[in-house]
Amino acid sequence: MDSETAKNMKPESLMMSYGYKPELSEGAVKCPIFQTSTFVFKSAEEGKAFFEVAYGLRNAQEGEELGLIYSRINNPVLEILENRLTLWDGAEDCAVFESGMSAITTVLLEFLKPGDMLLISNPLYGGSDHFIKKILPKFGIEVIDFKVGQCKEDIIKIIDASDHADKLAFVYIETPANPTNDLIDIACSKEIAMHYSAKYQKEIYLAVDNTYMGPLWQHPLKHGADLVLYSATKYIGGHSDVIAGACLGSKALIKRVKGLRTFLGSMAGPNTGWLLLRSLETLKARMDIQAFNANKVAAFLTGHPRVEKVYFPGNLTEKDGEQYVIKNKQCLTNGGMISFDVKGGEKEAFRFLNALKLIKLAVSLGSTESLAEHPATMTHSDVDAELKKEFSITEKMIRLSIGVENYEDIIFDLNQALEKTTS
Repeated sequence: MDSETAKNMKPESLMMSYGYKPELSEGAVKCPIFQTSTFVFKSAEEGKAFFEVAYGLRNAQEGEELGLIYSRINNPVLEILENRLTLWDGAEDCAVFESGMSAITTVLLEFLKPGDMLLISNPLYGGSDHFIKKILPKFGIEVIDFKVGQCKEDIIKIIDASDHADKLAFVYIETPANPTNDLIDIACSKEIAMHYSAKYQKEIYLAVDNTYMGPLWQHPLKHGADLVLYSATKYIGGHSDVIAGACLGSKALIKRVKGLRTFLGSMAGPNTGWLLLRSLETLKARMDIQAFNANKVAAFLTGHPRVEKVYFPGNLTEKDGEQYVIKNKQCLTNGGMISFDVKGGEKEAFRFLNALKLIKLAVSLGSTESLAEHPATMTHSDVDAELKKEFSITEKMIRLSIGVENYEDIIFDLNQALEKTTS
């Protein structure tokens, strides 16, 4: 397909063929798995030229592309996958990783150095929370945070009060937040980064973990983010059979990310890339069903006598103020993730989880099957106890990832399990 034709088509159509030339692979309609560690150069001169570009010894000449060298650096499957992933977010480039955490950690290590300060939103996914608060400080990186509901002026006061505002080097947010579905204003976060960029004459970048909304339901780059991150294990992979991550942004920033990825060895393998290519073909179809189902499930839970509270973007109204404004500005749907509090505590929550029949008791999210877990003792067990309490990540909270099953069957299963919480 030529580039002009591609410009006039929607991403869901281009997921079948974009970036792949069958004539280069014996006419195979699908991209083969290039299960090889290394690639043969046509000449010593070609090998030299490839390494010069790969290692930044010189800039590529006009029309020159990085040739295939070694699968830690590049692989045809990953290159095609990265090209396709850019379409949803409107990004210039993409880097794929072997896990979502490897994408997050590689980005943070590339853009932070000892003595820097990192600004984060709260709450975060448990794995991100652990790395940022318990690992980064070992490298001399200070972490400062802000909470949902704090305005731009409040956050600036927090930064200035730290007495290290001049050390601010990076801003990292997660929206919607896992597991509370709290929303952070992406544009406002970028304004804060720009405020200190101008004040201290340096570039401070904003990265957004967009895993909860996936590449269809929210586009952080369009709201000012410099980098968008995914656990591609979730909606992008969508079948609970692959672990992967992705980072998207400008060519200049992704070049830096890929550079460190090469030396950390955190790239995805060809099998992982192939599985993600397969999954991209049904991404929109799957996510459309999941968003539809989630709306139905949230409505059911909201009216159930054994449910105390539902955490779902679709339940926000004008009375919720800024959260409602952010949702309408950033989110294209209500998403496929629902958290709710059962009436009672851990005992009742565990009774509910143990009574599920269709829905699987497992962590992760975004896959075809519906999943349920207990954040306080599972995905967020390592998060500071006071912080969990502050954000209502309590013993009575359940997190649901809504799948593609018939929504009536999901609701039936939830209802029968909720009835067991009183026995």
